[in-house]
Amino acid sequence: MAPPQPPPGTLSIQDLTVSYGRSVRALTEVSLDLPAGGIVALLGANGAGKSTLLRTVSGTLALHSGAVESGSISLDGTRLTGRSSAHIVAAGVVQVPEGRRVFSALSVEDNLKAGLLGVRGGSRAVVRALFDETYALFPVLAERRRQAAGLLSGGEQQMLAMGRALMARPRVLLLDEPSLGLAPLIVAKIARVIRRIHSQGTGVLLVEQNAALALQLADHAYVLDVGRVRLSGPAAELRESDEVRRLYLGEQDVEGEEGAQATLSDGHPALSRWSA
Repeated sequence: MAPPQPPPGTLSIQDLTVSYGRSVRALTEVSLDLPAGGIVALLGANGAGKSTLLRTVSGTLALHSGAVESGSISLDGTRLTGRSSAHIVAAGVVQVPEGRRVFSALSVEDNLKAGLLGVRGGSRAVVRALFDETYALFPVLAERRRQAAGLLSGGEQQMLAMGRALMARPRVLLLDEPSLGLAPLIVAKIARVIRRIHSQGTGVLLVEQNAALALQLADHAYVLDVGRVRLSGPAAELRESDEVRRLYLGEQDVEGEEGAQATLSDGHPALSRWSA
């Protein structure tokens, strides 16, 4: 029995401002839309606010001593701002955190079972189908289902973290640096899985330090600079932006255009500076 597929959801972030304590503002009036079933990439230097944005969406911001000052987050018009992480998972938004964070002492299968916590309406047949789908996506996990997660390689642990999130049947999957520290062959496998997840109708908000990969996978992309959206547009358009090519893709400015301040079709100016 195949598990019922969750309906696609549109994630909308409007004018979001987030701070840590009284003095550190991490995000300022950030707006972002993830269309139902789409892939949106979020680019930016270290400290630009990318992980803060994912924490805010997933309801885990308070665990890092952060707070929303203003703005809203909604899924298909239902407000998620201020909701608990459990409520947000139940609504269909699930995060795969940076660094994998699997339960090292538990088996692969028990880690996957953890993804079912807080998910309602799962009969034995549905749960079995979820395991079957996850093992079909990640055959190595099926081979090592009885093995302790801490004994897996870094790439296998990333697959396990993604598989655990997919057990919750997300409408929107939040991926935080899924390729970080992985060999190119494993990165290619992860990319294929992201495409397959997308093809099944799940939306993906992707934070990824490999900008070339992110822009290949995404339909649309945003660039954060010191907590603000500085660029946004179709991923194909950003791939051709001199600013993105210079800062992310390691390419030199096009001859005769160095220093030009390009403007994308949505009106956002090109970055005039870059700060880590």
